[in-house]
Parts: sequence; C-alpha cells; structure tokens
Amino acid sequence: MRAAHGSLLRGGVYEAGVAAAVWLAAMLAVVVLAMPMMHVAAGGASMLSVEFVTASPASAGRAGGIGSVLLSTLLIVAICVAASAPIALGTAVLLTEFMPRGHAAAPIIRGSLDILAGVPSIVFGLFGVAFFCRQLGLGYSILAGGLTLACMVLPVMTRTFCSAFEATSSHYRAPAAALGLSRTAMVCHIALPVALPGLTAGFVLGLTRALAETAVLLFTSGYADRFPESVMDSGRSVSVHIYELATNVPGAQRAASASALVLLLLLAVVSVSINLASRRLQRKLFGIGSTPGR
Repeated sequence: MRAAHGSLLRGGVYEAGVAAAVWLAAMLAVVVLAMPMMHVAAGGASMLSVEFVTASPASAGRAGGIGSVLLSTLLIVAICVAASAPIALGTAVLLTEFMPRGHAAAPIIRGSLDILAGVPSIVFGLFGVAFFCRQLGLGYSILAGGLTLACMVLPVMTRTFCSAFEATSSHYRAPAAALGLSRTAMVCHIALPVALPGLTAGFVLGLTRALAETAVLLFTSGYADRFPESVMDSGRSVSVHIYELATNVPGAQRAASASALVLLLLLAVVSVSINLASRRLQRKLFGIGSTPGR
C-alpha cells in the first residue's frame, strides 16, 4: 500500500511538473509574440489613422500614408494565391487520393516539394527576376512579384494540404468505396469538407507568408510607391516599404513602425476572417460543429 501510495505521489508530482513546463513554454511564446507587437504599437500607433491607410507616401515615406503601398500588396497577394492555391490543391489531391503510395513518381514529387520548401526566398527572387521579369518580359511589375511569390509558397501550401487530406480522408475512404462512390465523388463530397480545417490552415500559412515576404519582392515587383493602374505597373509591398523606411530613409522610424503595425493588423484580420469563414462553411456542410460525428 505504501509503495502504491508513493508511486501515485511521484506520478502526481511528475504530472504537475510537466503541466507547469508546458504552461511556462506557452507563456514564453505569448511573451515573445507580444514584445515586438508592443514595440511596434508604441512606435507607430500615434500615426495610425484613416488618412494614413488611404493616402500615398510623401516626403520619401516620412509623411502621407501607405494607401498605394497597401493596394499594391493586396494585388500581389491576390495574384500569388490565385496562381498557387489551385495547383497546390490539385497536387495534394493527386498525391493523397489518386496516386498509390508505391507509385514511382510519388517520392519524387514529395521530395521535390520538401526541397523547394527549404529554398531561401532570395533564391526565388533571383529566379523571378531572371524568368518572369526578363525571360517573359514582365519587367519589375506586380504580376512578376505575385507569380514569383506563388512559386515560393506553393511547396509549403501543397505539403500542408497533403497533411490535411492524409489526416482525415483515411477514415472515410473505405466506407465511401463500400457505398459505391467513385474516387472523384469521395474527394468532392467527403474528403474536401472533412479536411477543410487543415486546408484553411495551409491556405492561411501561405497567405500570411506572402503578405510578409520582402526579399522576393525586392527583385521582382519594384519600388514604385504610386497607385498602380494595372498589374504590369511596378508596385511596392508593405514589407518592402517598411524595409526601405527603416534602412534608407532618415527620420522615418515612426512611419516604419506605423506601417508595420498596419501589416500586423492586416495579417490578424485576414487570418481570423478566413478561419471564421471556414467554420461557417463547415457548419453549413455538416449542419453541426466542426467535424461530422461531433
């Protein structure tokens, strides 16, 4: 009895220690996130206004706003997502639903995606300026920047989509086959709705990485801070604008902090909006909470 009691006591102490370590790690993560955000908010909150979000930069960015820069950023990200998301989704469906595990091409495709995911963004920038800007004749433009970003986020988005399908569809593949559903019907009506939370996470990951990218756009989209008239115009993204203000424009630290604050708020709004839309769509598809059967 005493041995059992001692074992239970040691087990309780061990569990309490593990729980405390986990909570400490979580709190440290929150602190690490909060510190740069508080620094940026303290430096740029005084400049934040509607005029700052809608006006063009003036005096090399020291005055005015980031309206034109914000519009260029949204166009670049829209092109990136439109080019990368369908390819990533199709590749993920091919790898998880239509291509057997033993297929000779599967490890080649997966290995290529893993290698591409580890390529530095500066290398994608060099590729973009050589291929899109010069070889295809797009020049330093919003279109070239968006397509280069699409190449960069494609492997990350594809691998995340693959993980979402692999984590959910295996439980429904056999019952769907038993009911006589074709593979295409199973993907469209079962796998896609069930994997929607994981697909949303991958989409948000790729989207936020594109919003925050700097090195690629330094080489491809250019520095112009005027309002773009088309996607063939040069356009400065918010991240490039922050870099320019912080490194090359004396006296623009407050404007750089305010621009960074707008970028953080934009990232937060986009992430929350997409997740809420995903949950609403899933409730509409299943009629209940987040996944069927819960």
